[in-house]
Amino acid sequence: MTTIKSSVKGSADIVVVGLATRDGKLVVEPGASSLNVKSFIGALEDLGATGRADEVIKITQSSAPHLILFTGLGEVSTDYHHETLRRAAGAASRALAGKKSADFALPHKSSAGLAAIAEGIGLGAYSFTDHRGASKADQKAPLPSATLISKIGDTAESKAALKRASILTKYVHLVRDLVNTPANHLSPAVFVAKMKAQITLNKLGVKVEVLDEKALKSKGYGGIYSVGQGSATPPRLLHVSYAPANSKKVKHLAFVGKGITFDTGGYALKPAAGMEAMKTDMAGAASVIAATFAIAELKLPIAVNAYACMAENMISGNATRPGDVITTLSGITVEVLNPDAEGRLVMADGLTRAIADGKKVGGLDGLVDVATLTGAQVIALGIRTAGLMGNNKKFTEEFLAVTEKSGEQFWPMPLPEELRATLDTPVADIANIGDRSGGMLVAGVFLKEFVSDDVPWLHLDIAGPSYVEKGPHGYNPVGATGITVRSLVGLAESAGSHS
Repeated sequence: MTTIKSSVKGSADIVVVGLATRDGKLVVEPGASSLNVKSFIGALEDLGATGRADEVIKITQSSAPHLILFTGLGEVSTDYHHETLRRAAGAASRALAGKKSADFALPHKSSAGLAAIAEGIGLGAYSFTDHRGASKADQKAPLPSATLISKIGDTAESKAALKRASILTKYVHLVRDLVNTPANHLSPAVFVAKMKAQITLNKLGVKVEVLDEKALKSKGYGGIYSVGQGSATPPRLLHVSYAPANSKKVKHLAFVGKGITFDTGGYALKPAAGMEAMKTDMAGAASVIAATFAIAELKLPIAVNAYACMAENMISGNATRPGDVITTLSGITVEVLNPDAEGRLVMADGLTRAIADGKKVGGLDGLVDVATLTGAQVIALGIRTAGLMGNNKKFTEEFLAVTEKSGEQFWPMPLPEELRATLDTPVADIANIGDRSGGMLVAGVFLKEFVSDDVPWLHLDIAGPSYVEKGPHGYNPVGATGITVRSLVGLAESAGSHS
């Protein structure tokens, strides 16, 4: 991971500055650097520079610094949005793979702006080479060292901002590593083992509970068990809990994540084309556990329980058939009309367990589930914006305010009451699929059946934004993005500040 520090002066032979536009003309933003920028405008114009987001242009010169990298900021501003800085720093950081160090002189006016730049650098400096053999040596290593040129200098505030950015980056990288890992190297049991190893490695003050397939069956987790029963690698429920030293008066949040380590669709078998991407169907589980780790390492004044609902959806003589009826942990029976709508089944058990545990501490102040749940999310909102549904306006608004700072894109969607009737079935309490139209919303309506109205709840469908298939952008490389980690931590910070 990139080592990042702040300083009033730079010393690297590479400097990163901003490039913006005003009234169609290029404007170089040198930040706090002493770089003479006027002489570069002509060269940038000759190179066809636009100053748009994600644009990176390199210019070399004979004197120091020998390489100047211009990164797009869009329309010029007296105070750039933190996501603009984060994205520009990330694009530059990606472009500097193979280099040893660089100075980043992007314009900012606060420690929050400094932190956004640091996040961008750290998130952009990522690669996944765990399963490369002979070609591993050909891959350029991520930028290992960066200095932020800042008038703020090396203060206690800037140190705290950089520490937070470093912790967030570490756990986003963890999610990316997990989601990028092939399914033959990441079963539910291996996922649990890796998370336990992270707890030991980072000396995190969290508690862990694991339910194996025998416990899931005997304790009535019919959703998780039925999805995983057809696989040679059995299901798991991983429960990670964190509470600060003085936890009597703190708020309580719960996170539930979908953890399908591979999704064939079961007996509703998916087409071969694109099925390889189904190794990413555990992004929600990875995100909620990683976010809880970050919250613990930051020692935030809030209690968090996270549940990773882990299973592999495979075909065998033991697999769930279309038309089977299962009983979830809540006691609600479900007719499984489509075994490929399996994520909502494991999430039903996770939500029920989270609410039950919340009652033991006087109730939950917020419940968030995260899932790569529907292809309909991609159809509705595309590959960069996640869907958000919930039952509590105040909680929704609080989360959206957090995402405005984190830069992760979510769009609020409704849960129309009339869609509930499409889930009716003559043989069980509810079916796991309804109308194809509005599929993302139908899935949300299904999950709502397992959440009591007195619990503030959010459902995040991250099917599209969890993974970049092609065309890296900003601080996101091709592959897993780690979306929701930073927003979940921000939500915990927001809730903790009002305890």
